Parts: sequence; structure tokens; C-alpha cells
Amino acid sequence: MSEQHSREEILALMEKVEVAAVATSAGDSARIRMMHHAADEDFNIYLATMKGDPKTVQMTHHPSISLLMHQSGADINQAAEVEVTGKALFVRDREEREKALEMTTKRSPVVKYLVETGNSGMLDCVKVMPVTVKFRIFNEIVQGMPPTVLEFPQNRQVVSDWHLIKMKVKSWVMALRVPFLTASAVPVLLGTSIAWFTTGTLYWGFFLLTLLAGVLVHIGANVINDYFDYRSGNDEVNREFVRPFSGGSRVIQLGFLSPVEVLSGSLVFFLVSALIGFYLAWARGPFILLLGAIGLLSAMFYTGGLLNWAKRGYGELLVGLNFGVLMTLGAYFVQTQSFSWVPVVAAVPVSLLIAAVLYINEFPDYAADKQVGKNTLVVRLGRVKAVGFYTLIMAGVYLSIVVGVAAGILPLPALLGLVTLPLAVRAVQYARKHHSSSFDLVPANALTVTSHLTTGLLLTLGFVWSMLGAQGFLYVAIIGVTFVGFAIFMYRYIERQKNIFFGLKKAVG
Repeated sequence: MSEQHSREEILALMEKVEVAAVATSAGDSARIRMMHHAADEDFNIYLATMKGDPKTVQMTHHPSISLLMHQSGADINQAAEVEVTGKALFVRDREEREKALEMTTKRSPVVKYLVETGNSGMLDCVKVMPVTVKFRIFNEIVQGMPPTVLEFPQNRQVVSDWHLIKMKVKSWVMALRVPFLTASAVPVLLGTSIAWFTTGTLYWGFFLLTLLAGVLVHIGANVINDYFDYRSGNDEVNREFVRPFSGGSRVIQLGFLSPVEVLSGSLVFFLVSALIGFYLAWARGPFILLLGAIGLLSAMFYTGGLLNWAKRGYGELLVGLNFGVLMTLGAYFVQTQSFSWVPVVAAVPVSLLIAAVLYINEFPDYAADKQVGKNTLVVRLGRVKAVGFYTLIMAGVYLSIVVGVAAGILPLPALLGLVTLPLAVRAVQYARKHHSSSFDLVPANALTVTSHLTTGLLLTLGFVWSMLGAQGFLYVAIIGVTFVGFAIFMYRYIERQKNIFFGLKKAVG
């Protein structure tokens, strides 16, 4: 170790410089961002930022990290810098986390605001354990003097192979976008409940296979869309995306998975889904082949390939059709081996809601989609006019429920689906006010997703209630209250998050 400068002198500079350039690995490239930091006496560096921040996720998936702290002097000869290379890990210990937040609060206005308002749970704390620390002064460099180097060999192996395996698994979970898989589960549940209501029989094995096939084709669509959006440059130029609602999973852009891994994975999911579909067609009837073929063609070529439905402006229609009417009808057919208009009519509000989920999530992607020629309906209409169509879609959801019940096609308990109307109204209000501000539009995105899930489950519950009758009222009431409670919880949670973010904008703006 060179001894030109003491540890205390190096720590003093690290303490004085409040912001560091943080470089992380992104596959075959590097990404750099300025971040507030704080260091302890052992040269461990603490960073705190919002949960889910792509930079935080990236540095913990690829733990090798480099930080540069630069201090300008009275003239260039006095300029000094500290370069730290090390390993980044989440801070899990409660006491150490409190210490890290206390230290970073003195540097970062964002951390300070969240801690002082009792919202520190929204923050991730990352600890960078140094492997090498280098201290340089400009006039010493030009004189040929070596930098002062501190080595920490004990930190070279702080990241195990098992940790890297877990990070790879987490990368795949990110690519699958698990929270949004309810879009394929809801129509299968609805179609199966209608079949049970109609026939009084439920084939659990076929239900589970249908659910698995639907979820797998949905996963395949999510993953291959990331690949095609990478190839088109869409995700790379997208600067307004708001996770997790828009902009894709970012696993390619962040270097978590290679494009080949993503493409290969999507094809595997499609293949397994197709094999299940062939079995169901053999066991229950060839009509499943037709529905499956439409689903696969829609999913595989939604954002790429020869068909590229999204670019042609058919994406919203196909998503609504596949994740509403077709999946519901398919689940019904697997159980009954027959066709009926009941699952078609019952699926209309679900189709409209999932189309609305996709549609409102396209608002933050507007500029990027327009730049690469991805002519979604929002791009074709423009954000202002698109809000009007979003309002019509949401109104159509609840109108279709009322009409279905009034026409005698849907049972009276299907009116349970109207319970989520206040969520939809609130979502429309946010969309009308914040259609061109991606950050402020987030409550509309979240409320639309919540409306889709809760409405679909309440419609399903309505058919279960009709099947069980009075004897099942208590059972249905308990589940119904749970669904409504979930919707209320989500609404309050979204409102709280909104108020926190708006307060944050005001505090640091």
C-alpha cells in the first residue's frame, strides 16, 4: 500500500464530497449516475434510494460497482478524487439500516423528506463494501507519483455464487412481470365459474391445466415483447416510463438477461403452453385449437415479427379479445365441451378492463412509441383525445354488466361487479388531469389494474353465489367482503403513495 496520504485524509475528502458518480455493469456496457452517499470509518459506503429504483436493482444484481468522488481545487493542480471499487449488497440488518439512513439523511433531500415524514420504508439501503480505494491529486499524477491505494481483500468474496444464482432467478421473475399475470387468471376463473353455474360440475384437473396454459402464454407474451421492444429500440429511447406499468421489464437494458436468453425463454413458455393446449384439444374438443392458435399468434407477434399487431394499431383490441372473451370462453368450453353466449357476455367487462389497463399504460410510452413507429391507439389519437376514449372504455365496463343482467343473460349477483365503479371514476379523474404527466398519472394506472382484478373476481363470485344459492351466502359474503376490502386497501394505498410523491416533488422541487 502506498503511504503518501493517510486514511483520515481520504475519509475527509469522501465526507466533504456529497455526490458520487456511481458506475454499474449493464451486460456488455456500463451505466453511470450521480448519487448522494455516506461513508463510515471502515470505508463502507451507504446509498439510499426509492424501492424499485432501476439503479439499485442493477447494482445488486451485478454487485461489482465503482464510485468516483471528485473535488475541484483552487486550480487544477489541487483537484483530488477518490475511486472506490467494491461489491454492493442490500442492507438487511435493522440497526445498520437505521445507521445508513441517519447518515444519508444528511446528504440527500429525498431521503431526508421520507425519513422525516415516517416513510423510510419506501427506501432501499445499499452498502458498498470496498475492495480497492484509490486517492489521486492532479499535481502528483503529472509528476509521475502513484496514487495512494488501500486494499480490502476480505471483501473480495462477499458475494457468493449462490447469491448470483438468486439474482438470476430474480431477473427472470422481473421478466415474467408476475403481478400482471392476474390478467390471464381472471378470465379462466370467470369461465370456469360460469361452467360450474351452468352444469353443476367442476373438473379440477382441466381447470388447473387451462389456468397454467393461459398463464404460460401470457408469460411468453411479456417476455417476447421485451425482446421485440429491444430490437426496435423502443425501450431504449423510452424516458418517460413508470415502473411497473410501462416501459417493459428492462431486464435487457439493465443487463440482467441477454436478448438471446429472453427470446429463448419466451419460446419455451409458448411451447409448453401449446403442448398443454394440444392435450386439452385432444381431451375436450378441437375448438380449443382454434382459440389457442389465435392466442399464440396474438401473443408472439404483438410487438414484432411479420404481424406486429401493436404497430398496426390492433394491440388494444387483441389484448381485450384474448384476455377477456376468448380465455373465458375457452375455460368454459374445457369444462362443458359446448358453446354458450353467457361466458361471452360475462367476459365483455373483463375484456374492456384489460384493454383499459394496456391503454392507460401506453400514455407514459407515448413519446417512445411514436418515435419508433409503434402506432398504438394512444399514439394515433394523441394523449388529449385518448383520454376521452379511455373514459368511454371504463363507462362501457359497468354499462355492459347492467345490460347483461337486465337482458337476463347474467345472474343478478353479477351486479357485484359494480362495486368497483368508484375506483374507475377516480382513475378517469386522474387520467383527465394528468394524461401528459407520466409521474402524476401513476394512480390512474394502479386504479385501472385494481379495477380489472377486483371486478373480474366479483363477477366470478356472482356466478359462484348463483350456483350455491342461499346456503352459500355466508361463504360468498366473506369472500366478497375480502375482495371489496382489497379494493379499498389498494385505493387508500394508492392515495397515500400519491400524497407522498407529490409532497416529495414539492419538498425537493
